Amino acid sequence: MLLKISIVSLILATLSEFNKVSGQDIRHFPDDFLFGAATASYQIEGAWNVDGKSDSIWDHLTHTVPCTVADCSNGDIADNSYYLYKRDIEMLRELGVDYYRFSISWPRLLPTSFTDHVNPAGVEYYNNLINEMLKYNITPMVTLYHWELPQKLQELGGWTNPSMIDWYGDYAKIAFELFGDRVKFWITVNEPHLICHRGYGSTTMAPRLNMQGTGEYLCAKNLMLAHARAWHIYNDEYRSLQKGNISITISATWYEPESEKDAAAAEDYHQFDWGIYAHTVFSEEGGWPHLVADRIATKSELQGFARSRLPALTAEEASNLLGSSDFYGLNHYSSVYVYRNESVVGLYESPSYYDDIEAGTFRLDEWKISPNSSVNMVPWGFYKLLSKIRKDYNNPPIIITENGFATAGGLEDDDRVKYFRGYMAAMLDAIEEGSDIRAYTAWSLMDNFEWMDGYTRRFGLYEVDYESLERTRTPRKSAFVFKEILRTRSLDPNYEPTTTTITIDPGH
Repeated sequence: MLLKISIVSLILATLSEFNKVSGQDIRHFPDDFLFGAATASYQIEGAWNVDGKSDSIWDHLTHTVPCTVADCSNGDIADNSYYLYKRDIEMLRELGVDYYRFSISWPRLLPTSFTDHVNPAGVEYYNNLINEMLKYNITPMVTLYHWELPQKLQELGGWTNPSMIDWYGDYAKIAFELFGDRVKFWITVNEPHLICHRGYGSTTMAPRLNMQGTGEYLCAKNLMLAHARAWHIYNDEYRSLQKGNISITISATWYEPESEKDAAAAEDYHQFDWGIYAHTVFSEEGGWPHLVADRIATKSELQGFARSRLPALTAEEASNLLGSSDFYGLNHYSSVYVYRNESVVGLYESPSYYDDIEAGTFRLDEWKISPNSSVNMVPWGFYKLLSKIRKDYNNPPIIITENGFATAGGLEDDDRVKYFRGYMAAMLDAIEEGSDIRAYTAWSLMDNFEWMDGYTRRFGLYEVDYESLERTRTPRKSAFVFKEILRTRSLDPNYEPTTTTITIDPGH
C-alpha cells in the first residue's frame, strides 16, 4: 500500500509540475533570442574512407564489431552529407534558422592525427560547407570534438593519455587558423560525461574500454585540460583578430529526489554526472567539486589504491580551467528520480562510477509519451536544471546546444511536436525568472546514425530515406512547427500546419 501511495504521489507531482510549464497561451521569445539545428560529422557525413580521411574510433568499432550497434549498421554512408551538404543548407534555409551547429571530423582534417599533414580535401569540404551557410546568412557553430577521435590516437591511449592535451590543442589551432575568419562560435568538446563514462568506464560507446572507476576519471582530467588548452589558444592568439566565442558543451540530466530524504543522493548524481565538469569551469572556486573529490579519495583508500582514482588538479591546472568558457553550452533530454536506501548498498561493482555514487534511479511510465522512444518527456526537469545552473554558477549565459526527441520514424511526429513545445515552455519559464538563456538548438536537423542505436532511433526534423541512393530528406510535421516558431519568435500551442510543402522564406 505504501508503495502504491508513493507512486501516486509522484504521478500527481509530475502532472503538477508539467502544468506549471506548459501553459496554453501564446508565449514570446526575447527579441534577440536565436534558434538553430545541430548534427555531428560521423553521424551524417559518410564518405568514411574518401579523399584521404583516416579511421576514427567509430569507423574501427563498427567495422570490427558491427553488431555492437543495434541494427549492425555504421556511418560509412550515413546521410551522405559529404556530397549532399547543399541540400542540408537548403533545409536550414527552409526552417529559417539563425545558426547551424555541426562538427569537424578530426581524421578527415588531419589524417595522421597530427599537424604534419593537413588534408586539402577535408579543408575544401569544410570551407564549402561554411561558405554555403554564410551565403545565406546562417551562422556556423562548430564543434571541434564530437566523439570522432582518430583511431591512431586511441591506440596510443586516447583520452587516458596526457599527451592528448597537446595533440588536441594542435588540432584546435589548425581549425582556428583555417576557419576562424568566418566561424564565430566554437564548441571545444561535446558531452565530456558521455565520452568518459560510456567510452572509458563502460561499453556503451566507442572505444568501449570498460575501465570502471578509473578510466572515466583519467579521461575527465585530460579531456577538461584539453578543453582549457583550446580555449586559451583561442583567447590568447585568435580572439582579438577573429572576435569569436568559444565554450564547452556539457550534457546534463535532471536528478529529482524521490523524497526529501533523497535530496543528498540527487545532489550526488548532479555532481558526479555533470557538476564534475561544470564546476571546474563555472564555479567561483574551481577545481573538482569537493563532494566528488572527497568521495572518490575516501573510497580509493578503502579499496587499496595508492592514490585517488580521480587524478588531482594542480593549482595551475585548476586556474587554467576556471572561466574557460564564454557561455554555458548545455545538452539536455530528460530526467530521472533518485533514491538511496539499503537496496543500493553493495549493489554495484567496486570500483565503479555507480558504486562511487551509491544511489538508484528510475523513471515513471507516464513520462514516456511514445512507446517507440527512449526519451521521456519531463519539461519541469528542464526548468529545474536551468534554475540550478543559474543559482549554482552565477547565471552564466546559456546556449542550449541540443534538445530533442526520438521516434521510430514517420512524418506525423506529434510526440516530437509535443516534446519541443513542452521543453521550450519550460525554458521560457526559466528565462522569465532571470536565467540568461541566449539560444536553443534542436537535435537534430535530420535523421542520422545514432551511435549504438544505429538507425533505429530517429531524431530528425527531416526524415531521411536510407533505402534511397539520394538519401532523400523530407520534412516532418515537427519541421513545419519549428519553422513557425522561428518565423514568429513565439510558441503557439494550437498551431497546426496547413501545408505539406516547406518553402524558403525571402532572406534565406
